[in-house]
Amino acid sequence: MREITFLEAQQEAINEEMGRDDTVFVLGENVQAMSTTGLWKDLSTKYGDMRVRDTAISEQAILGAAIGAAATGMRPIASLMFVDFLGICSDELINQLQMRYMFGGKIKMPLTIVAGCGAGRSIAAQHSKSLYGWLMTIQGLKIAVPSNAYDAKGLLKAAIREDNPVLYLTHKLSGGQSSQVPDEDYIIPLGQADVKREGSDVTIVSIAYGVTMALAAAEKLQANGISAEVIDLRSLAPLDKETIINSVQKTGRLVVTTEEPVTGSAAAEIAAIVAEEAFDYLDAPIKRVCAPDTPIPFSPGMEQFWIPDEDDLIKAVTEIM
Repeated sequence: MREITFLEAQQEAINEEMGRDDTVFVLGENVQAMSTTGLWKDLSTKYGDMRVRDTAISEQAILGAAIGAAATGMRPIASLMFVDFLGICSDELINQLQMRYMFGGKIKMPLTIVAGCGAGRSIAAQHSKSLYGWLMTIQGLKIAVPSNAYDAKGLLKAAIREDNPVLYLTHKLSGGQSSQVPDEDYIIPLGQADVKREGSDVTIVSIAYGVTMALAAAEKLQANGISAEVIDLRSLAPLDKETIINSVQKTGRLVVTTEEPVTGSAAAEIAAIVAEEAFDYLDAPIKRVCAPDTPIPFSPGMEQFWIPDEDDLIKAVTEIM
């Protein structure tokens, strides 16, 4: 084991999978250079410009080419930079990715879409969304959302090896976080949540950078005698309902926090599932800790007001205790 950053873990995953399988290749804007995130650093030097391919500034072209390549036997990794830009290639995302379901299983769709999500960098509404709830409505698309370096590497390797399309989202504030990562090869199966902290009084469910916030809030709650169990979903699709429900059966209370407007959020879907399948175990109303139903402000002060934080989460937990 060694401690590496979230970004380094992703770099290792891509490098190792490209070395393991020569059908894996990368395409996107500025991937041959360091790129805006550094994720693709040095890959073109090692693997050449046929496997690390710069594209025009066209999300439709990037995802369309990746879909064609996947359908004909390659295993592309498409860089879309920001999840906000998926709206530009909505036909490819919503319709063409489902091609595997149209040909009786005769083709596979081993495609990984990598994009950044989340606010906190003051880059306004067109570059700060998360879109979790909307993305969960796209059937046939798997969605991985890691919160730490260990999960980042294991989930990305699983996504690249998956024979169905996977959207791999990374929060902008996670890149510099570090954690222990094994030297040996490993994957984390998609759809397998992780209990990051055991607790007995309330279940807190989150994803991505929200898990970091939830763990910090749990520490403060513990000081006030409230034992919070923190679940990191790691994947939104498939969704690990069993881990959520088992925890609610134990604690009797549920708070779901995601960084997106509350209406139509992933938090709303999770709350609905628990209300339908575990209502009898609840001792209090389900709480959702999300952002207001507005676009993300550009002003740093207003952006911080918009983002759900520890105080919001602690307030929600305290209200149902």
